[in-house]
Amino acid sequence: MLLTEQADGVFTVAFNRPKVNAFSLQMVDELLHALRYVEREDSIRCLVLTGSGDFFSSGHDMAEISEATDTASIHHHLESTYNRIVTRMRRLEKPIIGAINGPAAGAGLGVALATDIRWAAESARFIYGFTGIGLTADSGISLTLPLLIGLTRATEMAFTNQPLNAEQALNLGLVSRVLPDEELLGAVAEMAGRLAAGPTRALGLTKRAFNHALLAALETTLDYEAHLQEIAHRTADHKEGIAAFLEKRPPDFQGI
Repeated sequence: MLLTEQADGVFTVAFNRPKVNAFSLQMVDELLHALRYVEREDSIRCLVLTGSGDFFSSGHDMAEISEATDTASIHHHLESTYNRIVTRMRRLEKPIIGAINGPAAGAGLGVALATDIRWAAESARFIYGFTGIGLTADSGISLTLPLLIGLTRATEMAFTNQPLNAEQALNLGLVSRVLPDEELLGAVAEMAGRLAAGPTRALGLTKRAFNHALLAALETTLDYEAHLQEIAHRTADHKEGIAAFLEKRPPDFQGI
């Protein structure tokens, strides 16, 4: 479920689960395997994450997560999936560029925000997503989103579930560059090549320093998010949110 390419010190991963690149458990496992490979392979000096088609990722497949959490807690699900992905991404002492080629929502947004540099296509959209189905943040978003755009804007984005377009994301500092859709991957490849030719050890130590200064609470936050998500998962509003999503209708939340 991943398309991969390795050339000139750059490893590119494209999520490939049409139509919206929703994560599945298999896709999560493949991404974790790819991250381990990049970590141990000395010839790889930069990682690019993007999506195939018109989406970066819509987050986890709602039908699958409903089935998975029927037999296991959502806390356990997060511990074995996105907590591991986000932690590995931040611990990887090689540059990660997010080429955000379309909508990034829910856990897809969390993975995008865990990259080091984000460049967006004009068609990119950034969607909190969780409150739309009666859930709360996971994938580190409760830390990374306020850190990047400020608490007030992050709160509004979460409470209203309104998407940010690429230009808004640029103005708020969520991404550092916006390009025409057809130019995104070429520009990212050029930047990745520059980083792959750079002082990898120094770049990795810089990332470690930034993590220490600003993201020291990441692992604690991921665990706490999973705890809160377990509470939200048990609410009637979440059950209604999932039903409405699968039935393609507006949810009727009752606040319970």
